[in-house]
Amino acid sequence: MFRYTEKEGLRLGLVGWVKNTYSGTVVGQVQGPADSVEEMKVWLSKEGSPTSRITRACFSNQRTIDRLEISGFRTRF
Repeated sequence: MFRYTEKEGLRLGLVGWVKNTYSGTVVGQVQGPADSVEEMKVWLSKEGSPTSRITRACFSNQRTIDRLEISGFRTRF
């Protein structure tokens, strides 16, 4: 899922990171314009990478920020 998620985040002009967990889930942080963040959430919950199997998407700790706190979009291991 990594490269596809990075590509989608960059396409939407977002910054952030994603990481697969040992339990088979994905965690991450995304920052950018609210409409782009919402579009990314839809992509993550409905489409994802070609090999992903999405059964549920849960987004938490959402907040408005004055400026970006991250640069780039990366996969963490």
